[in-house]
Amino acid sequence: MVNQRRHISGAVYVLLLTAPVLWGLVSQTCNGRSQSPVNIVTSKVLPDERLTPFHFTGYKETFYGSLINTGHSVQLNLPSSIQIKGGNLDDEYKAIQFHLHWGKDGGRGSEHTIDGEKFPMEMHIVHIKEGYDSLAEASKDSTGVAVLGFFFQVLGKHNFKKMSNIQYKFDNTNTKPYFRYNGSLTTPDCAEAVVWTLFESTIPLSRNQLAAFNQLRFYDGQKMVNNYRPVQPLNGRQVYYSSGQLALVSSLLLVVNVSH
Repeated sequence: MVNQRRHISGAVYVLLLTAPVLWGLVSQTCNGRSQSPVNIVTSKVLPDERLTPFHFTGYKETFYGSLINTGHSVQLNLPSSIQIKGGNLDDEYKAIQFHLHWGKDGGRGSEHTIDGEKFPMEMHIVHIKEGYDSLAEASKDSTGVAVLGFFFQVLGKHNFKKMSNIQYKFDNTNTKPYFRYNGSLTTPDCAEAVVWTLFESTIPLSRNQLAAFNQLRFYDGQKMVNNYRPVQPLNGRQVYYSSGQLALVSSLLLVVNVSH
């Protein structure tokens, strides 16, 4: 999920990129029992009538910015005027950034899986409770972070047009069901502070658009591919399912500029 390079040396950071199984050596929390991502088994999810429609503020506005190469992913910082509430969240949450996870050469690269199926790309829109000033502060609260996750599927539609300036706009006009569970950040320090919402419907993009991300470079100079954490055990956690609520993505337009 979120790349957190603060207080991590370059050598240790390379270890984080290449050996997620060793992350517990850097942060003991990464060995916790409520870690993310997870595999969602649809036959075992429970419908939850508390998963009411979200209310989105600022999501229909268009603004421009640049995607930043964080050394592990690409990230776009978002204005705090973008907010969500409802959906059985216990507070109002403000957006701080979104970032992406992908595979190699157009292969499977999502973090979460559905019935064992991995998708080519996954997007995380990260929010923190309105009263907090940073992700670090919000991560101390067991529900301090709310992440909206979206899966991409390779089709013919060009959502990512080229690597130039970014323009994005989310339209909230479709009713889409979603999954809900409590988990963690998916990079160290793996804080178990995230209310996860994963939308079932996929967003289309082309294979050429997906391949463009393979030209980016990790912190150690290697090609930025397979930048996902493997699925973690549920350890008795329950995954819930909405009956079909308001989703924020019916179309997504991104024109991407990545700062290397």
